[in-house]
Amino acid sequence: MRILIIEDDADVASYLTRALGEVGHVADHCADGESGYEMAATSDYDVLVVDRMLPKLDGLSMLKKLRGHQVDTPALILSAMGQVDDRVEGLRSGGDDYLAKPYAFSELLARIEVLAKRKKSEDQDTVLVVADLKLDRLSHKVTRAGTKILLQPREFRLLEFLMKNAGKVVTRTMLLEKVWDYHFDPQTNVIDVHISRLRAKIDKDFPVQLLQTIRGSGYILQAPSGG
Repeated sequence: MRILIIEDDADVASYLTRALGEVGHVADHCADGESGYEMAATSDYDVLVVDRMLPKLDGLSMLKKLRGHQVDTPALILSAMGQVDDRVEGLRSGGDDYLAKPYAFSELLARIEVLAKRKKSEDQDTVLVVADLKLDRLSHKVTRAGTKILLQPREFRLLEFLMKNAGKVVTRTMLLEKVWDYHFDPQTNVIDVHISRLRAKIDKDFPVQLLQTIRGSGYILQAPSGG
């Protein structure tokens, strides 16, 4: 299991990193909310362990920002603030569980394991398939008709989103928000450029075109009729 610890207390972070390592998990650490956000948003973790009081960006604000950008990695909030209202606020801000300090490591570990199992059960579709196009979300491998296709990170995210919404029209606004994290239209041709590059990689050398432009609406990735 890969865990991200977002904790500004160096002693606590060192203890958790060591203890989690001793039971076979890999734990990364960052000491403030801003770097925690960046690491959680750009890397794949099974669980986030988030201290509530963090410098630069507090834990609850960080989780709200992650959830707003569709990062759904399960998060366990750690805090000395353990009243009912505090726990409710933490859960409503995007936390999946809340553990008040002080706590026993055995309980923290059990809660992490429960969150990881829940994520695994909710994320069974690690391989997305549309016709003969396959995308492995864990290994980041993409193939079509058995031929390996090399994609840049942004192209991979774009294809992943299109495949998750296969058969549906995906608008420019949806792509800007879900793939580029823009909540406004920057009035650039960035989407057109990436769609063109992606189409050249997944469609150009194959007889059937999967990625189509719907004029005035957006784009759709779909298997051919009857396929």
